[in-house]
Amino acid sequence: MKIAALQKFSLIDYPGKLSAVIFVRGCNFKCHYCHNPELVLPELYGELYPLQQVFQFFEKRKKQLDGIVITGGEPTLQDDLEDFIKKTKEFGYLVKLDTNGSQPQVLERLFRVNLIDFISMDIKAPFEKYEMVCGIKPNLENIQKSIELIKDSGIEHIFRTTVVKRYLDYSDLIEIKILVGENQKYVLQNFNKTGKILNDNLRDAEQYTDLEITNFQKHIINEKIISHI
Repeated sequence: MKIAALQKFSLIDYPGKLSAVIFVRGCNFKCHYCHNPELVLPELYGELYPLQQVFQFFEKRKKQLDGIVITGGEPTLQDDLEDFIKKTKEFGYLVKLDTNGSQPQVLERLFRVNLIDFISMDIKAPFEKYEMVCGIKPNLENIQKSIELIKDSGIEHIFRTTVVKRYLDYSDLIEIKILVGENQKYVLQNFNKTGKILNDNLRDAEQYTDLEITNFQKHIINEKIISHI
């Protein structure tokens, strides 16, 4: 596992759980709004976090934390992801996985051996806009397959979209909601142009207000889902 960072405590990354967050290095997308460019661009890569130190931390905190979140970058690109999760579960942790859905074969295997307790998939855009938002030409069949695998998995899950005004409007969000289907947990998060951004050209881009994002969500998601999140 190419672990770039370890956040030792989080109240927000695993809904309803106290967690630590593992950030893995490497991603096959180049989303313009990405706030972790040092995990995406090889020229920005830093030192890796020693795996043994990660497991020592897991042992030390196993009575204080409920779960571990594995994010990135894109975790499903890691060759030893399955082994890492198995080892993590030996400490008694729940595991939440964040993914862009580009590797459905990996998700299928992890689901089959019951290694994931919660999964969050980022839906970047309606399919016709995926390449524009991601900066690469993705395999949309794989994205669709991952959506269906997650929906049918029986595992607690969330679909989510980062909303950048330059790329997405309300009609796009409706399309995404149709894509994920009714009765699915689908949440919107506003683009944050402060801090690190992969594409600095977005630094001065016009932004939706938080109220606009809230109103979008109220119209797209039923009240039960909003209150659950």
